[in-house]
Amino acid sequence: MGLGSYFRLFNAGWVLAREGAFSVLPADALPPSMKLGIGLARIVERPSVRKTGRVDRLNAALNKLGPSFVKFGQTLATRPDIVGPQAAADLSGLQDRMPPFDPALVPGILATALGTKAEALTEISEPVAAASIAQVHRAKLREPGALPKTVAVKMLRPGVSERFHSDTQALYAGARLAETFAPSSRRLKPTEVVKTLDHSMRIELDLRLEAAAISEMAQNIKNDTGFIIPDVQWDQVAQNVLTTTWVDGIPIRDLAAMDAAGIDRKALAAKLLQSFLRHAIRDGFFHADMHPGNLFADPKTGDVVAVDFGIMGRISKRERKFLADILFGFITRDYHLVAQRHFDIGYVPKHQSVDDFTLAIRSIGEPLHGRTAADISMAKVLGQLFVITELFDMQTRPELVLLQKSMVLVEGVARNLDPDLDIWTVAEPVVGDWLRREEGPVGRLEDLAGHFTRMSEALGRVPVLIAEAELTLAEHRAMMANPPNRFINNALVAVLIAAFVVLVLAGWRLLTGNF
Repeated sequence: MGLGSYFRLFNAGWVLAREGAFSVLPADALPPSMKLGIGLARIVERPSVRKTGRVDRLNAALNKLGPSFVKFGQTLATRPDIVGPQAAADLSGLQDRMPPFDPALVPGILATALGTKAEALTEISEPVAAASIAQVHRAKLREPGALPKTVAVKMLRPGVSERFHSDTQALYAGARLAETFAPSSRRLKPTEVVKTLDHSMRIELDLRLEAAAISEMAQNIKNDTGFIIPDVQWDQVAQNVLTTTWVDGIPIRDLAAMDAAGIDRKALAAKLLQSFLRHAIRDGFFHADMHPGNLFADPKTGDVVAVDFGIMGRISKRERKFLADILFGFITRDYHLVAQRHFDIGYVPKHQSVDDFTLAIRSIGEPLHGRTAADISMAKVLGQLFVITELFDMQTRPELVLLQKSMVLVEGVARNLDPDLDIWTVAEPVVGDWLRREEGPVGRLEDLAGHFTRMSEALGRVPVLIAEAELTLAEHRAMMANPPNRFINNALVAVLIAAFVVLVLAGWRLLTGNF
């Protein structure tokens, strides 16, 4: 990593501080060390930010800094309860109203990416949405023997891959600086977190993978209601071009238009939150970029319409069980369950006290019960969480970073739709049903089938292990022909016996589900 990465990092810090990025953070609720850092950063803030509290210039600054910084701003825009309504309104322009690239480039991009298949796309409109990574055009798809259909054509911005690479190198530089000069940050694993985000963004830069993600999600939700996604037009898909069916809807941020259309915003908020939980907990595969620019309301059905599947999250059965247990623990006020699961998955080190951590979780959970979303200050909750994570030396789980970020986004959008949203009441049907199924006969049978599958896979590797052991034994015998070394022979036998014991124990643990 060159000096250029550190220069970009410090330049980004200066630009963000100058344009008021640190003014929107809930400093009063943060630990003293973080509060001090924010105070120092605000010294160089523009006088206009101090006077008015507006950070409208921050949009342009984030756009210039690159797509990774825009993603950060998009997240903040969904949380007026954290950054304040004025800052959230100023940042909302980042969601799908970025300056588009030159429309004159579009025909060349399509021809290069799709070849002769680009000819099927006609009546291409001006950009209807432009974000940090790509922009979308409306078009007609005309194929032989089929009626013309309206489609959405998404194209990556020229040069976005290079900008993204510069962003991530700067973020890696920042992570390494934090680990070097702030040892207490190591428990948060900043380098691993950046690596997780880096991987998800690299996937976002290949629209063929986004098409595959849409296809997988469509298969997962084929029997669901309340959540609509477009269909992929595979003949018009390339690394930098994605074509899907056009989906109509009212932008989910346009509350007045939804009210005029007679859409039940409370029901819509519930559908959004429950759909996300269903995808994450049931399927382990979820939309990880659900900011308002990617969400619409179907005026006919009142369902959620989602687009832009470039960033997807995937979690294993273990993490899904963790999420479900955590939510169910808060719903039922079983704080010991919540605390124990944090220990089980490795968030909290084993040397800490489960009972003490239960008490800390209770201090967060109790004030939230019986309150609507409008009554809860997430800024104070996040501040309390920062203190608790430091007190109990909590470790970051990088594989859960996208899930945590997505939950913040979804909860922010849902509470904007319905300020009276009771998160726990809405979540209970999804979480409770899944847990009851997992603990019931069907779930047990599926777990048992999974154990037998893993056991058979392990047993299938036994002949290979035996063949390798026999080959190793033959080689050693050849080496010890003049004369045999008893010590080596005994050591080899001991190793083979140990390997056999390990294999048997591994098979047993797989069979019992404790692997």
